[in-house]
Amino acid sequence: MSGPSAEERAALPNGPRKVSATEECVGPMRLTQEPIQVLLVFAKEDSQSDAFWWACERAGFRCNIARTPESAVECFLDKHHEIIVIDGRHSRYFEPEAVCRLIRATKPSENTVILAVVPQRPADQEEPSVLPLLCAGFSRRFVENSSVSACYNELIQIEHGEVRCQFKLRACNSVFTALELCQEAVEITSEDHIIQYVNPAFERMMGYHKGELIGKELTELPKSDKNRADLLDTINTCIKKGKEWQGIYYARKKSGDSIQQHVKITPVIGQGGKIRHFVSIKRPHIDNNNQVHKFNKEERCSGEHSQSECHSLRHRDRRKDSIDARSLSSRGSDAPSLQNRRYSSVARIHSMTIEAPITKVINIINAAQESSPVTVAEALDRVLEILRTTELYSPQLASKEDDPHTNDLVGGLMSDGLRRLSGNEYVFCKNMSQSQLAIPVTLNDVPPSIAEMLNDEECWEFNILELEAATHKRPLTYLGLKIFTSFGVCEFLNCSEATLRSWLQLMEASYHASNSYHNSTHAADVLHATAYFLRKERVKSSLDQLDEVAALIAATVHDVDHPGRTNSFLCNAGSELAILYNDTAVLESHHAALAFQLTVRDSKSNIFKNTDRNQFRTLRQAIIDMVLATEMTRHFEHVSKFVNSINKPMAAIEETSTSSVNSDCDGQANIRNSPENRLLIKRMLIKCADVANPCRPLELCIEWAGRISEEYFAQTDEEKRQGLPVVMPVFDRNTCSVPKSQISFIDYFITDMFDAWDAFACLPGLMEHLSENYKYWKGLDEMKCKSLRPPPS
Repeated sequence: MSGPSAEERAALPNGPRKVSATEECVGPMRLTQEPIQVLLVFAKEDSQSDAFWWACERAGFRCNIARTPESAVECFLDKHHEIIVIDGRHSRYFEPEAVCRLIRATKPSENTVILAVVPQRPADQEEPSVLPLLCAGFSRRFVENSSVSACYNELIQIEHGEVRCQFKLRACNSVFTALELCQEAVEITSEDHIIQYVNPAFERMMGYHKGELIGKELTELPKSDKNRADLLDTINTCIKKGKEWQGIYYARKKSGDSIQQHVKITPVIGQGGKIRHFVSIKRPHIDNNNQVHKFNKEERCSGEHSQSECHSLRHRDRRKDSIDARSLSSRGSDAPSLQNRRYSSVARIHSMTIEAPITKVINIINAAQESSPVTVAEALDRVLEILRTTELYSPQLASKEDDPHTNDLVGGLMSDGLRRLSGNEYVFCKNMSQSQLAIPVTLNDVPPSIAEMLNDEECWEFNILELEAATHKRPLTYLGLKIFTSFGVCEFLNCSEATLRSWLQLMEASYHASNSYHNSTHAADVLHATAYFLRKERVKSSLDQLDEVAALIAATVHDVDHPGRTNSFLCNAGSELAILYNDTAVLESHHAALAFQLTVRDSKSNIFKNTDRNQFRTLRQAIIDMVLATEMTRHFEHVSKFVNSINKPMAAIEETSTSSVNSDCDGQANIRNSPENRLLIKRMLIKCADVANPCRPLELCIEWAGRISEEYFAQTDEEKRQGLPVVMPVFDRNTCSVPKSQISFIDYFITDMFDAWDAFACLPGLMEHLSENYKYWKGLDEMKCKSLRPPPS
């Protein structure tokens, strides 16, 4: 079979892209989601390299070809291939051992199988030793054979052998990390019941150190006399048949005390169907009135079980002793029928002593269904179906054709994107060197023109764009010095003004000046809005100084190192950040993490260096929470919680209070000052500050609308250029209507949120600007104008 031509290879630079049918799993853990990657290192194209190429295609592997040692290393570092085939037949082009050593010198190669292709030897010639190849780092050798079937068989053997083993080894690191950190006690024994592993939770529960347990037989450990005499025999009979056992067991701690545990023992079957290990998962069994279900037998054996080999487990169903559930279930005459509908898995779920509020709601509805007419029960079924979704706060939009601008905005801002559809990668990086412009030494050294501008900093109409121009695109440092000083941040953190100045410079240098919107001017604008809101009387009376400092810091860093692309774009492009943060709140997680990394790495700019541990932890938690609140996928959740937990109760007090004004104010203060509601206030504050552009004076609103539109246009251009899914198709610079996009944004995100925030913080000026700006965009849209401003008359 002839290989692909040079033109064909140019068209398929990454080789075959079929999904491998031989993906491997360890239990529920998927080891590889991508096809196996193979790198062929052949100086010249010949029948042997072609045979491996077509073998890769047949196997569904991705294939790259490198012609030189340098390009081989470069390609490997880019793709991290699982298999590398190096041509070792001709030393005149390159030394195969040297190429192998170069690759083995890189860190990713520890999980790579490297195959040497060696020449055929005459039958009368002695077989050469494989030791030189092994010493150079090769895993296997392949005697020259240009049959595609021979190459295919070799690759498949490698995949099913060494490659899968490497995948398992890589997975084991993660699995054991999870075991070390999980809260349930885990014990792993051999098939002969010799302890081979216990996790820290087991050590804490039982009082032993792992060194006292590893290598010991279970029979050597003291037993509790509270178990039934035949319980151990019952357990052994069950698990030796390869069945899972689950039930209540008393264990004796090192101190001699007995502890009642809920235990699940699972046999692990190895090759040949033989049991190799037993995994025991244990947690304290709490027997109290908060449990919904209890076992009336002490053990259960999974799988098929008869009376003779394992005692069957029957459940006595008891409702949770919450007032609502009990009162509802007692109203119906047929309430006992509920007991017959429960199964062991449900029993285990409801035996948890810590219950989420949504679980309580579902339990109450379940109980209510028992005594309801059929039509009501069916309606409640629909309610339960809705409640069980994870997107309780995400509105469902109409069809795409109804309002493409709103749909695209919501899709772009409130989703984490599709899965990657191509091999393109988007990795952004930035030179973190600071600007060479002169930096003010103290506030007194601020140039008079800038100082005069900053005198108006407390006004909502403050023009941040004028400050941007006057400071040569460094408004964050100057505005930050003024605002942080006015709020006494240095005194609170016990840091010098020089440290604060260095920190502000560092944060500003970490924003991308090349972004049209997400740059340090946007950060300064959000910081200004945050300070403005913090000075409003009701906000000020709800938060303490730590909350204020956290809010100002969060506003400063909330978009640090923003690449000018949305989360959906990064997920679709398979960027390093999206992989690092599992496609979840990618940018917001990065902003928060990087801000702390940059802050603490150098004492000169570490504003937290003199803060005591407890205060730092509280401050850090508040900052992270506020930065993550700027992520739009939870927008409606945050607004809904704010309205239902703060706006509505306060409004109810105002409407129904018949007592004195002072009593009325006390009631509202109690609502505002609870820890949970202060958290909601801080989230709402930074969310409104982050998207306050439509509430700014018209000229500022227009400028910000142009900047964000340009950023979205650039993203769409790049998506098309790289062959990525276009997240927001309406943001095509040739066809987009900016007024329509602004109208959709205000209608969908801004109006309700600022109505709620205004009801709390009293912001009539902002609402007036919002109304005027909305009329402006409506007017342009009615004129069929797609630009920022009307055409010249």
